[in-house]
Amino acid sequence: MINNRDIFSTIEMIEQQHLDIRTVTMGISLLSCADENILRACEKIYDKISREASNLVSTCEDIETEFGIPIVNKRISVTPISLVASASKSDDYVKFAQILDRAAKNCGVNFIGGYSALVQKGMTISDEKLIRSISQALASTDIVCSSVNVGSTRAGINMDAVKLLGNVITETAKLTADRDAIGCAKLVVFCNAVEDNPFMAGAFHGSGEAEKVINVGVSGPGVVYNALQNCKDKKLDEISEIIKKTAFRITRMGQLVASEASKKLNVPFGIVDLSLAPTPAIGDSVARILEAMGLETCGTHGTTAALALLNDAVKKGGIMASSSVGGLSGAFIPVSEDEGMIAAAMKGTLNIDKLEAMTCVCSVGLDMIAIPGDTPPETISAIIADEAAIGMVNNKTTAVRVLPAPNKNTGDKIKLGGLLGEAPVMPVHKESSSEFIKHGGRIPAPLQSLRN
Repeated sequence: MINNRDIFSTIEMIEQQHLDIRTVTMGISLLSCADENILRACEKIYDKISREASNLVSTCEDIETEFGIPIVNKRISVTPISLVASASKSDDYVKFAQILDRAAKNCGVNFIGGYSALVQKGMTISDEKLIRSISQALASTDIVCSSVNVGSTRAGINMDAVKLLGNVITETAKLTADRDAIGCAKLVVFCNAVEDNPFMAGAFHGSGEAEKVINVGVSGPGVVYNALQNCKDKKLDEISEIIKKTAFRITRMGQLVASEASKKLNVPFGIVDLSLAPTPAIGDSVARILEAMGLETCGTHGTTAALALLNDAVKKGGIMASSSVGGLSGAFIPVSEDEGMIAAAMKGTLNIDKLEAMTCVCSVGLDMIAIPGDTPPETISAIIADEAAIGMVNNKTTAVRVLPAPNKNTGDKIKLGGLLGEAPVMPVHKESSSEFIKHGGRIPAPLQSLRN
């Protein structure tokens, strides 16, 4: 039974500790829109998205008013477009991105994800067409997000795709140079991508999903940070318990919103993704949570252990609050979106090598990291390969979202605005990886893939 204390506690979390529903994302299958004529296919896509998501934004606004819970983003995810486009005889896949952009704007959402391809074991003709079109697609649209899954524990890593994506990211940065390479902020490269992720830029509606579904992403770094303010003399297992209880409360709120949205929209409820997704706001930082555990600065020795504790406690608390916890759920460490991470990077305590180590125990990977604009494409491919290897061997989702900052060097900053924040340009190793990347082919799946 909800009592007055629970109500006032929730109000405090919302008003003072940055608790919000980060996103309500409607997943929509577009498989029925496939057509050999690209113009007909695009017409079907526009009509279906406009029809299915017509009430998404207004419904979310009604829930905000009814419960007093802020819903920051309303989003759509769709079937990976390389699957839908495979029936088309056209080579101009950018048209698909542009129609997604138009349909999403017509519905009033913040982003649409699914300009995607799943190529962990190899590329179809359609997959390769889509990947080669990503740069132009993201440069010519505003709210379309793209993702490519290049590896998995069961399949290994498709190094031909990894090599290609190094060039795609470089080209995307050039085409959006006037906006500090913002196109790259809308492109993520995965290993072990999940089908029910509501967060951008990696959201897509998996082929194993229903015709349409509602997934909700909850965020509450500020709430966890606040809960740890009086934990200086507590043991780490006691700190874990505090985080678990806090995560439980956060997830219950997400479950409420997800259930209401599902009921009002008459769309099946999918999952609640409890991911501590930070913002540039002071006090809404994953880095500051780690520092509240006793680290002087995020990135120093002990950071990976503290993050492992945080991620595990968040998952355990969330799973007790909902039978439908899914997506990525844990702790995100996007540098540009976390004021504590930005401060640590500016100080020099946090670098890409340390971030890579941290990704072994957190939810995703190297996220929203600005690197020098003259970084060779092969180096970007090697960064992707390293992160994919961590995901493949450890049977976890990992990802890379890097931004080669045009005409900027280490120590400079890029400013993206909104939730994307600003990012200090971080150094990369100067030594070449090009000969390794030129090999191409596939890194075979590890022994732990043989689990049947």
